[in-house]
Amino acid sequence: MKRIILLAVVLLALLCGCAPQNDGESEKMTYTQITMEKAVEMMESESGYIILDVRTVEEFKERHIPGAICVPNESIGTEPIKELPQKEQLILVYCRSGRRSKEAAEKLAAMGYSNIYEFGGILDWTGETVSEK
Repeated sequence: MKRIILLAVVLLALLCGCAPQNDGESEKMTYTQITMEKAVEMMESESGYIILDVRTVEEFKERHIPGAICVPNESIGTEPIKELPQKEQLILVYCRSGRRSKEAAEKLAAMGYSNIYEFGGILDWTGETVSEK
C-alpha cells in the first residue's frame, strides 16, 4: 500500500512539473473580431479611427470604403508602419472576404497595436464605396 501511495505522489509531482509555467511574460496581444454592422456602428459613433484595407493596391483602387487607407497584408511584417503611427488608435480592418484581414490583424497585434477590430470583407459591405479608376 505504501508503494502505491509513493508511486501516486511521484507521478503527481512529475505531472505538476510538466504544467505550463507563467514566466512573467504578458499575455499574447490579440484583436477583436466584429460584425459588419458593429463596424458601421463604430464608424458612426467614434472619431479618430482608421479604416484599414489590407488588399492589394489594385483591389483598393477598384473599390473601397470611403476614407479607408491601403496597407496590403503582404507588406505588414515587423517594421513600423508609417500610415499607422499610433499603436493605441482605433483601427478597423477589412479585406475582400475576411481571410487577409484576420492575418493582418494578428500581425498588427503582434507588433503592439492594441485597438484593432477586424470586420471581414468588402464582399459583404452594403454601404457606399469609391473607386479610383
